[in-house]
Amino acid sequence: MAQQLRGNDLRQLGFPEGRAIGLALAQLQRKHLKKLSHTEQLMLLQNLLANPNDYLTHLDWSHTAAALLPPPSRHIALAERKPYALFGAEYIDQSAIHQMETAMKLPVTVAGALMPDAHHGYGLPIGGVLATDNAVIPYAVGVDIGCRMALSVFALPPKHLEQRVQELRKMLVDNTRFGNRDVFRHGQKLDHAVLDRAEFQEIGFLRNKLDTAATQIGSSGGGNHFVEWGVVDILDPTNELGVPVGQYLGLLSHSGSRGLGASIANHYTKLAKDVCQLPSEAQHLAWLSLESEAGQEYWAAMNLAGDYASACHHQIHQRLAKALGERPLAKVENHHNFAWKERLATGQEVVVHRKGATPAGAGVLGIIPGSMTAPGFIVRGRGEATSLASASHGAGRAMSRTRAKQELGEADVRRYLQQHHIELIGGGVDEAPQAYKDIHAVMASQHDLVDVLGTFTPRIVRMEGGV
Repeated sequence: MAQQLRGNDLRQLGFPEGRAIGLALAQLQRKHLKKLSHTEQLMLLQNLLANPNDYLTHLDWSHTAAALLPPPSRHIALAERKPYALFGAEYIDQSAIHQMETAMKLPVTVAGALMPDAHHGYGLPIGGVLATDNAVIPYAVGVDIGCRMALSVFALPPKHLEQRVQELRKMLVDNTRFGNRDVFRHGQKLDHAVLDRAEFQEIGFLRNKLDTAATQIGSSGGGNHFVEWGVVDILDPTNELGVPVGQYLGLLSHSGSRGLGASIANHYTKLAKDVCQLPSEAQHLAWLSLESEAGQEYWAAMNLAGDYASACHHQIHQRLAKALGERPLAKVENHHNFAWKERLATGQEVVVHRKGATPAGAGVLGIIPGSMTAPGFIVRGRGEATSLASASHGAGRAMSRTRAKQELGEADVRRYLQQHHIELIGGGVDEAPQAYKDIHAVMASQHDLVDVLGTFTPRIVRMEGGV
């Protein structure tokens, strides 16, 4: 192990007093850098000091490089706002529209659309779709990378729910875990190939994330994430599911990439902000060029997080199908909070960010949930160009979590759920059905974007807490 460098060693190299010295010394404590010899560490730091611009997108040294450069004399200027499509404008608050208009002023923006479930978020509004030129925006993807909906349809009638409420309730409690503390223990975990992915070793930032990913595999997040039993009503006889028109028992889950995705989002957003200085109103829209090392690493890490989120859903459905003793007739899965390389009608290749928006390409199947007391919809995308082949990802919030806690009482929410015959395990007033928009109004605003194949009506809902 190399002799530990100290602040005076860096000062003798020419490092200025201030933040850069502390950042450099902290980086040298990383395991793979501590293996370098004393001479190799000094040579690396000399090169960094002489050429900080070359390190602005380097995974290890971007923050130190930025600290070595003088403060930017000006921000990257925003451009004239480009036009974008707006669906269900009457249901969207002005703060979400303002955020979308800011995103449409980015120099890298090519096109955009705002879905009827849209509401305020960080950077891009939730429900925002943004196409960019060779650039990826971590906060336009979102913190919960690859958040997904997954539906299993079983060959059991709806009366199965009425007759076996307590048994199905117990299945949810025994076979699901929520939040950071309630995870599957040793001996309960299922293995998955995603944990063997090379990215965990090849991307420096991810080397210490494997343990957390392995701990949380097969579990769900908190907040609005859920696993629920309900009634699937197949309406379209031409559906691609191969399921006849009728009613069936269904299992629906909503969750994302857990701590892995959040860590990736926050880390690469900081890197993006270091190299992409935007005005304050646009700072959360900082981007990484896909030609940069950091951009390529984020892209690989994002795809890993998306696959990890899918693996979590597969394990949830695998556990519950086994407990039920049934194999599903059909499955539908889709995700949001992600970025895709796609081509516009003009033929231009772009990066399409869907933050809280469902992919709705021609023939693409998906699920758009409502609330605990309102149906969700099984849909087929129509590939509408003006929406960038997208649709809403749900009903969308009508109240913020803070406002819901202030205005809704727990007893009133429980009474409301009882009136709608909903069995709820866990959850809080911030996720009350009353805090969400009318899903029927949202769906009416996007009838040109998707065709409805069927519905899913919740009956037994499991969320964080409650046991």
